[in-house]
Amino acid sequence: MSEALWSKLIDMVPPVLWVSFAFVVYLGLRKPLKEAIPRMTRIGALGVVEVEFTKVERLLTKAVESSDQEKTGPLVSRADRRAVIRRLDHAAVYLKGGRILWVDDLPEGNSYLTALFRQLGMVVDEVTSTDEALARLDRHTYDLVISDIHRGADSQAGIEMLHTFRSRGIRLPVIIHAARFDPTLGVDPMIFGGTNRVDDVVHT
Repeated sequence: MSEALWSKLIDMVPPVLWVSFAFVVYLGLRKPLKEAIPRMTRIGALGVVEVEFTKVERLLTKAVESSDQEKTGPLVSRADRRAVIRRLDHAAVYLKGGRILWVDDLPEGNSYLTALFRQLGMVVDEVTSTDEALARLDRHTYDLVISDIHRGADSQAGIEMLHTFRSRGIRLPVIIHAARFDPTLGVDPMIFGGTNRVDDVVHT
């Protein structure tokens, strides 16, 4: 083998070693980085911070912990929460500026989820009755309604609200978030999704 060829081979050693080193580092850090990415702050155009996912994740955890998981079926696991954060990481740019009307006679039970959506740059208006909801809908435009079912002594208030929406030509998608939601009883066509689980509300 000629001296010139040996010289070329020797010159190639450092780049090859660096590529090998980088590949080994990538393999070693791929999983930790993948898990950490949703926790990082999203930086938007011109360096503007859009969403701080560490705060979003804390709010989601608090929402789960404050919910009555004994009534919601399987417990919301850490893996379930991570799945929510991953979805929000992809969807945050589309959610920003969205408007939610949340109808619930016990709004304090939704405080962490409400804060979560607001952290994502959404507007969330809270009302406690169908009449208040109709008044808001007369004044503002919304992308989505989230509602309970049982209000006070009325066990079908949320469903009756949907009938009123239909009679008035209101065609917004509605998510039912209620401990007593039972899809086996039938689902109104206006119900885009129904659940008693915190993580499913965010997914939907």
